[in-house]
Amino acid sequence: MILFRNFVGLAAVCSMAGAALAQEVAVTPLAAPDLFSTGAGDGGLPADLWRGASAVTARRVIPMLATKPLSPAAEGLARRVLATGAAGPDGAGSDPELAAARVAALTAVGGAAAAGEILARTPGLERSPELARGAAEAALLAYDAQRACEISRALAVGRDDIYWLRLRAYCQHRAGEAGAAQLTFDLAQGQSRDAVYGRLMGAKLAGGGDPGAASLRNGLDYALSRDLGLDLSAAKAAPAVAAILSPDAPEALPTADDPVLAEAMLAVAEGRLEAATLEALVDRALTAGGRARGKAENAALIFAALGAPASPRARGEMAAFTDAESKAPPARLLALDLAAEGRLMGETALLALWVSADAGTAGPPTGDRTRLIRALRAAGLEADARAYALEGLAAQR
Repeated sequence: MILFRNFVGLAAVCSMAGAALAQEVAVTPLAAPDLFSTGAGDGGLPADLWRGASAVTARRVIPMLATKPLSPAAEGLARRVLATGAAGPDGAGSDPELAAARVAALTAVGGAAAAGEILARTPGLERSPELARGAAEAALLAYDAQRACEISRALAVGRDDIYWLRLRAYCQHRAGEAGAAQLTFDLAQGQSRDAVYGRLMGAKLAGGGDPGAASLRNGLDYALSRDLGLDLSAAKAAPAVAAILSPDAPEALPTADDPVLAEAMLAVAEGRLEAATLEALVDRALTAGGRARGKAENAALIFAALGAPASPRARGEMAAFTDAESKAPPARLLALDLAAEGRLMGETALLALWVSADAGTAGPPTGDRTRLIRALRAAGLEADARAYALEGLAAQR
């Protein structure tokens, strides 16, 4: 009887412990997946890339990179940052819309292969229309219609959104389902009429007729235009499509007729930041005339911003230079300086890219460029600082 009572007591204790454990397990929430943690390749950036980064800045800048053309140096920085697998900015890593914007931006700056790799390893695409669309567009830009259609068929939510209706009509036609394709096409045009999609997809459904000019607004337009054999060179391409049609040429060291500028460019490429080179640039600025003087001033400032030792004389002469232009808002440059001082690598990169996106394909003017170069160096992005410096020096030829 005593043994029985002990057994009953032990069983009760185990039962209570089990119930408590079950209750604890039941109320422990599962952490949301960090959609920035999946990366592609090795850009040489650390796993804490986004440490301390502002999610507000990320939500402003990353979508911008998919729509605004950048200079080569800025594109290189964007590719490295966006392809790196690292826990996202605080509160933003589980945002599928921002994760999709990251993929779209990476594709637009020439990282379509990296974007495809990231999406192939991202779970739950079928539950995120935003990420699924990024994956479908990456497949279409790679001219892999079969993969795009597989993504479309697997989608579990948002299937009636206009993008998916248009893609579904395309996929149904590819599958030989002519009647279903026509019905879906009519539904899509009834929901949101699009003249360009209408003439391209209409010609495909009809099996002939005049489809008009090619369109390169997105991956679906690109696939349709290519299917129809249209002249792609005559169409204005969105950044993501342009990156596919015009991949980066192999990098080559720019040349210059001016031996002083040529030596400075070679020194930057080789990582030699010598005081004598800066002195020679300052001397050239003091002796040149006309436009050549302004270019020499800019070259000296860029070389100094990269960290070349500056003598008291060089600093004094540069302080009187007046040709360097600046266009970025002072508040943005202050935010850049603050991020760099805190060695917030990801945030510094985003702010530099914001300034660059506003400047266009020529890159920021010298006044802004020198601030970007110094900030990138301070944040630990030395290779990108050199790329911005070399690009700026090449512009002074």
